[in-house]
Formats: sequence, structure tokens, C-alpha cells
Amino acid sequence: VQLQASGGGLVQPGGSLRLSCAASGSIFSIKVMGWYRQAPGKQREFVSSIISGGTTIYADSVKGRFTISKDNAKMTVYLQMNSLKPEDTAVYYCNFYLRPGYDYWGQGTQVTVSS
Repeated sequence: VQLQASGGGLVQPGGSLRLSCAASGSIFSIKVMGWYRQAPGKQREFVSSIISGGTTIYADSVKGRFTISKDNAKMTVYLQMNSLKPEDTAVYYCNFYLRPGYDYWGQGTQVTVSS
């Protein structure tokens, strides 16, 4: 099973992007789907997650600007990013968590916010 992230790119400040992450094979009992990001020279940080029941969680830095959603049938998680800022520039990684010690990571997609 592999996770394929897509949708990154170069966008001007204030612009929008929509990231997608889909599993290539079958994964059962996904508890949490989430997004993390890593900026140059910084540690990977949590961005947002959506629990199996639909509850969503956001980092304070993206609240009100980003929206996470999922399609269980397609085993896909999305991240709609609006009002992008230069500090949102990072490689974005998706994560599917099943249980302790058992999760999957996507390969990352670059998001660059610059004028």
C-alpha cells in the first residue's frame, strides 16, 4: 500500500490550493487521516487531521484558512488551503493512522507561497 499526495505547487500570497492523498491499495480500519508539513530547516509539524467519525482538528496557524475532508470509499483525504501565506511554504505529507505503530506516510508534495 502506498499513499500518493498531489496538488502542490506555486501560488501567490492569498491564493488557494487543494491537496489530495489517495491510497493505492486497500487499507482497513483507518482511524485518522491527517496532514503534516515540513519547512526547510524545521521539524515536521502537524497541520490537520480528521478522525473516522468525522471530527476535525487543526493547528492554530491554519484554523479558519484550511479545511480537511475525506472520501472513505476512495480512501482519499483532501486539504483545501485558502488565504495562503509565505509561512505556509513547506513539503506537505499525508498520514493514515490505523493503530499504535501502524501507519502510512505519503511521499510529500511541495507547496510554495511566493509573489
